[in-house]
Amino acid sequence: MDTRRYRQSETLSTGSAQLKRWVFARHSNPLSAWSRWASTPLIVLPIWKRSTWAGAAVTAWMLLNPIVFRSPRNENAWSTRAMLGEELWSERLRCDKASAINVLSTAAMVVSIVGARRRSAYQALPATAIQMTLTLVFWKLMADFYAKAQYAGQSTR
Repeated sequence: MDTRRYRQSETLSTGSAQLKRWVFARHSNPLSAWSRWASTPLIVLPIWKRSTWAGAAVTAWMLLNPIVFRSPRNENAWSTRAMLGEELWSERLRCDKASAINVLSTAAMVVSIVGARRRSAYQALPATAIQMTLTLVFWKLMADFYAKAQYAGQSTR
């Protein structure tokens, strides 16, 4: 996938827009998207274990994950379209269903982290599952957003 094919955000400087485009181009690889999603439970592990080293490793993975994979060859994968939709969606502040899902997902992650801090599996596990489910709902909305943008002729190149 040509990383130059998507328009740059008007609200970001050229360098920032290019970096964002580069990251999203690589993160739209299904291996990146799905492995990051599957890594969500790892976020609470260092808190539960009280391990600085595990925290550093999880943080490094979450930061590196969006860039360690190559850009996908095409946009056939649902997760690819979801990531590309998120890129377009994030170009401006919105108050919509996706924003509400993001707020709920963030709240679920906070509950999960608090549960891990308390070492309460009854709190941490369901909250993590809810957060992961809400992420998939968000991805669905972003894939739909991307499809609508393409249909409407919005520049996705």
